[in-house]
Amino acid sequence: MSTRAGRLGRRQWQVASPFDGAADLARQLGTAPLVAQILHNRGVTTVEAARSFLDPKLTHLHDPALLDNIDAAANRILAAVRAKEKITLYGDYDVDGMTGVAILRACLSLLGAEVEYYIPHRLEEGYGVNVEAIEKIIADGTKLIVTIDCGISAHEPLAKAAAAGVDVIVTDHHHVGAALPPAVAVVHPQLSAGYPNSELAGAGVAFKLAWHTARLAEGAARVSDRLREFLVEAMALAALGTIADVVPLVGENRVFATYGLRSLPTTRHVGLRALLETANLVGKDVDAFHVGFVLAPRLNACGRMGHAALAVELLTTAPAQRSHEIATFLIQQNERRQQVEREIFEQACLMVESAGMNGEASMSIVLASEQWHAGVIGIVASRLVERFHRPAVLIALGPDGGQGSGRSITGFNLNDALEACRGHLVGCGGHAMAAGLRIETAKVQAFADAFAAHAAAQIKPAQLKRPLLVDAEGTLGSLGTNLARHIERLAPFGQGNPSPLVAFRNCRVVAAPRRMGKGGSTVSLLLGQNGTNVRAVGFGMGDLADDLVGVNNIDVAGEIVLNTYNGNTNVELKLKDVQLPEGA
Repeated sequence: MSTRAGRLGRRQWQVASPFDGAADLARQLGTAPLVAQILHNRGVTTVEAARSFLDPKLTHLHDPALLDNIDAAANRILAAVRAKEKITLYGDYDVDGMTGVAILRACLSLLGAEVEYYIPHRLEEGYGVNVEAIEKIIADGTKLIVTIDCGISAHEPLAKAAAAGVDVIVTDHHHVGAALPPAVAVVHPQLSAGYPNSELAGAGVAFKLAWHTARLAEGAARVSDRLREFLVEAMALAALGTIADVVPLVGENRVFATYGLRSLPTTRHVGLRALLETANLVGKDVDAFHVGFVLAPRLNACGRMGHAALAVELLTTAPAQRSHEIATFLIQQNERRQQVEREIFEQACLMVESAGMNGEASMSIVLASEQWHAGVIGIVASRLVERFHRPAVLIALGPDGGQGSGRSITGFNLNDALEACRGHLVGCGGHAMAAGLRIETAKVQAFADAFAAHAAAQIKPAQLKRPLLVDAEGTLGSLGTNLARHIERLAPFGQGNPSPLVAFRNCRVVAAPRRMGKGGSTVSLLLGQNGTNVRAVGFGMGDLADDLVGVNNIDVAGEIVLNTYNGNTNVELKLKDVQLPEGA
């Protein structure tokens, strides 16, 4: 039984402590105690905060004026508009950067600006602002550059612009170094002590700058109907960037995500509509899952496999027919990306296991290959973290050195780790959980050793077992459609507000588990407890059909969901983990 227990108990369950005030908070909110417990686990403990969480409103967006330097940024933009100066928006090549460019470009066009955009080539130029691009932009006659979702560490390129007499406004949300780059204004939520949301996404910063610029252009706190209509429509773009960039979906970010998702199915944005039509999502409820696993991967695909310019064209200037052509091409690019990703992942897993990087003595993974596509290694790094649960950095080697991308585990700041190893790198930057680097090929091994030593000093062995954060323990008899609908009100789910997980102890396996889906990768169970039977489905957990042969009782943790089939709606569990009961 111990071997089977080892196969089943792959996650370390961490069940939240019961909230003594759950019943009282639930009564005041008119909801279930389980929902109150989940809110408490998210740090929402007062009636006022809970009501704001359950019913986010546009009025909950913070005033852009609270962002430091936003007045200087907006006034410089308006001066450029009035002087007919050429403005270039320099955006990152991911969805956050693309949508930020689309938001600010549309706003400035409405204000009569001469505005263009520049998106660097992921593979040829890498992340951020580079000198060669700045020189090209200046040569094309630009007098004002506005960076979006990048620029906070671009000291040399921005100094080049300043020397040429070209002003730069930096809007970013990435890690702030010891010194700020030379710019007429830096708009960054983490630099604004009076701004309540330090986790604003790049698209969110762009939205705030667009909003504030529109207000100053009209000399009023409230913008005209025309600009207000634009800002409401732009919430869909802001939601895409916010969700895709995996910032916490709480507070103001939750407002962006909620209103943007609501407006997506009926958007009038030509490019977004083409994207939705090719994904068969027009008129349907769109949630964070659709953004994270359907729409965003398509937008990112052309940048990962080539140049993101097409995706930005889709979100900015493409008319209807061109939008459909691009959206269709993005599907093909995404399918190609998925194939390349699978191949690299399989190679990487073999390399990890052959090098013993999955052993107890190893706290990190660093791999490099000349055969890997640099645009895909970040996704593969995420999958390696999911598989082996330790920080992973993958490096694609080329004629001019290596380009790397890493992902981390909770409690290990990847950006800080790369900074600690900066002496071996050409450059690096990013967030605590995701970051990138450039490196000379000859220094890869030295970097790998330094990174491994840093990880070994920072990570405790217990951190290598993947935790499963469980919101509460419940009974199958408490489940019902009403409870499931109350839980749905907690959406959109994502970073900072994960899909709620509930544990159910000592459930009886009523019928033999069976495999479902393509290749039998999904398992279906019928669970019983005190006279109540509930169906449970585990996606990607098909092996449980074999592991549970002869097992009568199990503990399960899963999401409470509603499944509608042939007009009938029933409560089901979406399995996340299965364990044997204590003592079994």
